[in-house]
Amino acid sequence: MIHLHYADDALLVAEKPAGLLSVPGRTSENQDCVVARLQVLYPDALTVHRLDQVTSGLLLHARGKAMQAALSAQFEQRQVHKRYVAVVEGVLGGEAGEVDLPLIVDWPNRPKQQVDHERGKPALTRWRVLAREGGRTHVELEPVTGRSHQLRLHMASLGHPIVGDVLYGATPAGRVYLHACRLEFVHPVTGQALAFESFVPW
Repeated sequence: MIHLHYADDALLVAEKPAGLLSVPGRTSENQDCVVARLQVLYPDALTVHRLDQVTSGLLLHARGKAMQAALSAQFEQRQVHKRYVAVVEGVLGGEAGEVDLPLIVDWPNRPKQQVDHERGKPALTRWRVLAREGGRTHVELEPVTGRSHQLRLHMASLGHPIVGDVLYGATPAGRVYLHACRLEFVHPVTGQALAFESFVPW
């Protein structure tokens, strides 16, 4: 069962657990996912954006194709504001900054992404230190763009991969410490500004 932060006739805001796919995978054993579970109760639920399987937190779904188009347009126009929290390996220097590195899929190793200054798509992440403890750094992350694996690769590019993210060089842990904690957008019907927060699970 998927916990819902909000539901009405236009949209759903769901809490995605770490380890569950956002959308169905290609193989028959990878059909269990957030949108499939939501469609049991809301058959018109459609995906608007995704979180990586390893990531937990807030996920927005539309009810019907018209609402999907309206909400997707907000993402494309960068009118949706997202915040994540993560724990990275090592002590990150400075208090805040940004990573501006273009990304492209690493085809032989997909779904892994790589930095490519010639062919990559622009990607910008802002970061802010929340705390440092035990040789790790807690950070708040704001993806200005929404590239696949952007936050994970950008943190790794600083020499501080997200804890548990073995795909990008971290040592194994119980999970990847990346959580979508805040989501802000405009309701596509009422025009009301909506903001949701999710409790950080560590």
